[in-house]
Amino acid sequence: MVWFRQYYLGCLSHASYLVGDPSTGRAVVIDPQRDIDQYVRDAEAHDLRIERVIETHFHADFLSGHLELAEATGAAISFGEAAAGRTEYPIEVLAHGTRLALGEVELEIRATPGHTPESISIVVWEHPDDTTPYGVLTGDTLFIGDVGRPDLLVSVGHTADDLGRMLYHSLHEQLLTLPDATRVYPAHGAGSACGKHLSTETESTIGAERATNYALQPMTEDEFVDVVTEGQAAAPPYFLFAATQNRQQRALLAEQGIAAMTLDEVLAAQRAGAVVLDTRDQTMFGAGHLRGAVSVGLEGRFAEYTGEVVTPSTPIVLVGEPGTEAEARTRLARIGFDNVLGALDDYVAAFIDHPELVEQASRLSAEELAERRVSVTDLQVVDVRNIGELAESGTVPGAVNIPLAQLVARLGELDPAAPIVVYCAGGYRSSIAASTLRANGFTDVSDLLGGIGAWAGSGGELART
Repeated sequence: MVWFRQYYLGCLSHASYLVGDPSTGRAVVIDPQRDIDQYVRDAEAHDLRIERVIETHFHADFLSGHLELAEATGAAISFGEAAAGRTEYPIEVLAHGTRLALGEVELEIRATPGHTPESISIVVWEHPDDTTPYGVLTGDTLFIGDVGRPDLLVSVGHTADDLGRMLYHSLHEQLLTLPDATRVYPAHGAGSACGKHLSTETESTIGAERATNYALQPMTEDEFVDVVTEGQAAAPPYFLFAATQNRQQRALLAEQGIAAMTLDEVLAAQRAGAVVLDTRDQTMFGAGHLRGAVSVGLEGRFAEYTGEVVTPSTPIVLVGEPGTEAEARTRLARIGFDNVLGALDDYVAAFIDHPELVEQASRLSAEELAERRVSVTDLQVVDVRNIGELAESGTVPGAVNIPLAQLVARLGELDPAAPIVVYCAGGYRSSIAASTLRANGFTDVSDLLGGIGAWAGSGGELART
């Protein structure tokens, strides 16, 4: 009998796995997150020895924990054969067709390029002579309701078209040849930027995906490439950084305290180029924050959205509710942002003692935006949602679409002297965008409370793309 556990990290929509054979105690971890305690703890509790870490590909959306696990357990690190020679650390490559025996439990490696050239899937067999496998770990090749996007700029020398064609063949020749009852366990779920229609479910079957997944319906190879590349979200800028880091011999995640910083120390760091990252929710941020701070609330996809507006090399100072500092640092470390200098000590007292350094954010109701669209002739309205969202709900007429992931790179398209209103689906991303604009010298910036939903609910006119 196989010992199998999925670990789902909601804030990054990331799934990793521990697979073992209780009869021998041999186990592997697949696609681990960077903080590895849960794998080590569960392995010890169930008398399993983690002897190998298998990566389905070079991940771009998070920093994997393969180096941390190798250090903690002595495990070998394995990738598919196409990853050979591409890492700074030693790996044991796994060729297509390889079967790794953990005892009765066997893992079959299938090369499934497309999302990336080195992508593999791992078929889990409870017994060598079974006709139907226990399941298949599909990495970013096959998701629940979707397939991996082939257009991320992390595969030098490959185009979206040729990767899309690889993906088509991997799906039809390697995964859809498995029995319908085979369970499907992907590396990501809903919210991940590695696809566009990922389900909130975290497991499925080959049969269910064959029947319901839009990308697996009967179509030609050319049609498949068109449908899977159309409407993909803008890739967060940190993706290339994370993918590169996952190939390098980098520093290990270290447990350490968060330095408590005085207001003077925070201001000095800010003047030297650090970003002040306010992790409170947007309502608290709007009520009062340190001038120039960027708002990314911990309650959302904190690390990912930080990586959309902050560069990996930028030092970070945290401002947030007491007791949240360690969580914020860990979540940033999961995408490789290890440069947290510390956190402002007792922000409430600091704000009270120095009100001249505190400002409020302008947040508009839908009715106020409607009035401004009439009365302010040079108003710039910016929709920071991804392109796939626009067709679903429409846009404010005249709004320019600059997805949040592209905002910093496209600042030159906006007039810093003219008033700006930004909006998203519900208000979380627009608070990030508005604060980012203010931190970059834009002086009159507001965001729309409740986003496009509030606008539509108030009877506001909608343009359709």
